Amino acid sequence: MKWISSIVIMAVITVGVVYYYIQSGDEKTNHSNHNTSMGGTLNVSSLVDAMSLDEKIGQLIVGGIDGTEINTDTKDMIENYHVGGVILFADNIESKAQTVNLMNDIKQVNENNSHPLLLGVDEEGGSVTRMPDEITSLPPSGSIGKEQDEELAFEVGTLLGQQMRGLGFNLDFAPVLDVNSNPDNPVIGDRSFGDSPDIVTDMGIQSMKGIQSEGIISVVKHFPGHGDTSEDSHLKLPKVDKSIEELSEVELVPFEKAISKGADVVMTAHILLPQIDTEYPASMSEKIITGLLREDMGFAGVVISDDLTMGAITENIRIEEAAIQSVKAGSDMVLIAHHPDVVVSVHKKLKAAVQNGVISEARIDESVERIIQLKRKYKLSNEETPQIDFQRINEKVEEILDQVSSTFSFDEFLVYSKFMSIVL
Repeated sequence: MKWISSIVIMAVITVGVVYYYIQSGDEKTNHSNHNTSMGGTLNVSSLVDAMSLDEKIGQLIVGGIDGTEINTDTKDMIENYHVGGVILFADNIESKAQTVNLMNDIKQVNENNSHPLLLGVDEEGGSVTRMPDEITSLPPSGSIGKEQDEELAFEVGTLLGQQMRGLGFNLDFAPVLDVNSNPDNPVIGDRSFGDSPDIVTDMGIQSMKGIQSEGIISVVKHFPGHGDTSEDSHLKLPKVDKSIEELSEVELVPFEKAISKGADVVMTAHILLPQIDTEYPASMSEKIITGLLREDMGFAGVVISDDLTMGAITENIRIEEAAIQSVKAGSDMVLIAHHPDVVVSVHKKLKAAVQNGVISEARIDESVERIIQLKRKYKLSNEETPQIDFQRINEKVEEILDQVSSTFSFDEFLVYSKFMSIVL
């Protein structure tokens, strides 16, 4: 009987060895396919070391484009300045087919670059929607918050993710985690889930998770909280005269919880908090970005500024100088949502700042590593997006609209949805 036992043992070992090699082969094949777009088996640090300074600086910029199709400015921004991402607005979106084609054309232009692009849009539902006519927009977050239904919030996030994926985007600048504590706030309003930090936290995190569940990067905003402002940062610089202790009771609650639940990207606000930093707004403040967000709250993901072409910035400082200060303060990416020529100018000034020792290349490398890690995590690529039928998604959105109609009428929604000019 001993020889039978020996045969059984040898057979088990043989099967195990064969299985190991089969799995190893499959794993190598999978890695090979994955690395076609992500840079091989090299670790992220090695990838960054292999990049030129021009490529590194480009990764730090998300730029806006002009028009509804590829033009020379867009090609230049991608091919020669290696931007890390592109953002679209309503002016860039005419129809479902045109949007998908534009996204595919942008990815095709990017094929010669080492890393895929972040392709983002500011789609919150309600008044802040970029959806073409064939796609039904979701209701505003305020109406979702009134339901206080976490499953509903998750479903809304899931639908947002499906809409984004179907159009070719891989990033959504949503949800808003601002607590709408000031009824006179001219810019947040029902973009927020409500005036309670608990409701904003619960609904916002579920929305974030819903977006992520569809393989779309969620950007939570506007840190450290834009809900208690009486000025519109698109026009001028708002001020919130609160201490960290006061912020911790309301504004910071949703962000802190979102970070603990896997937030990938945090957008900083153009608001001045003089009790923390008397000189710079949050989007350019080392005390807020590196001190509060990174060190105190432990956020290790990507930090992106709000749009530097907004009035809160342009009325006080040159965009190029704002970009330099934002990166010095700890931002990983700066958003230049309009004017491709400004993207070029910012790239040149950031590069000069590194060459002149104003910003260390090591500081740039830190951000580029985080950006590449994010792109690898979501397996971004230059693969074409197919044209899909949105009927099922639209039907689901209509069900959501019906569900919240008791707290937010459809007529009100139609009025809000016309205000397409609201930006980040």
